[in-house]
Amino acid sequence: EGCDTQFEVASIGDINTKVFSGPQSHEVTEIGLHPYMMAYANDGFRGYSLIPVFPLRLFRHKSIFIRTDRGITKPEDLRGKKVATPGFSSTSLTWIRGIVQHEYGVRPEEIQWVISSKDSSAKAAGKVSKQESVIPTGLSVSKGPAGKDESDLLESGEVDALFHAAEPRAYVEGHPKVTRLFPDFRKTEHKYFTKTGIFPIMHAVAIRKDIIERNPWLLKAVFNAYSQAKQLMYDYLKKSAWYKNSLPWIAQEIEETRTLMGENFWPYGIAPNRKALEALFQYSYEQGLAKRKLTIEDLFHPSTMALEEA
Repeated sequence: EGCDTQFEVASIGDINTKVFSGPQSHEVTEIGLHPYMMAYANDGFRGYSLIPVFPLRLFRHKSIFIRTDRGITKPEDLRGKKVATPGFSSTSLTWIRGIVQHEYGVRPEEIQWVISSKDSSAKAAGKVSKQESVIPTGLSVSKGPAGKDESDLLESGEVDALFHAAEPRAYVEGHPKVTRLFPDFRKTEHKYFTKTGIFPIMHAVAIRKDIIERNPWLLKAVFNAYSQAKQLMYDYLKKSAWYKNSLPWIAQEIEETRTLMGENFWPYGIAPNRKALEALFQYSYEQGLAKRKLTIEDLFHPSTMALEEA
């Protein structure tokens, strides 16, 4: 489209801070979806508009880790337990709490939350932004000891379980008393998608408002560019991944994903993502994070409402 593009690689926490509290030097940027929601609903942030492109999405049952000596074998066993989190209001943690409440009936008020002072994944994720550190009223929340990350708390037994966006150090290093709550999380997440039709969204793409005003055509152009890049990825998975990737059953994984979720299993646009977006809006509001229940029309630029992939 004649644009002079420059790409900058950064961690999502640092990107969030730069957009909401910093110089806003990025004209087009990936952004944490829930931090954007928090900035919009609670801080009056209007500097960027979202387009319905979602570079990162993950099922989140895999993100609950437990000590094996605390009698926790199912989500309902988390009632009354101490659960550590690095930060509190990130997209991933909001999804996990929402899933635990709506799929298993365990409300945030029934858990003792411990917010760690450090995050073992900070090198990859960046520093926790202001919008990822909001703590609502009405919960049992304490701060973990200074200098200890979430894995330290789980390893020492100071907490019983852990919600974490990444794989925490205690799990990666194979601590003998740390495991996932859902050992066969793939099967559990398949069932979740079959039941709900939701593929949880973590990140979106935002464009600075002044750039949109000067170049309104850019919204569709960026949407199409991401969609075309995704199609190249699909083509690679279909035609080349089986011999260029070292995973022995990648062809089977691709086939099973398409069977369960469709050919376009990572869709862009509003229509195929409405249910996932509205679920996160609900979770944020009922968890006391966003001050009001947001809508798609609030966050996404009006001209992107009808954008569809070719």
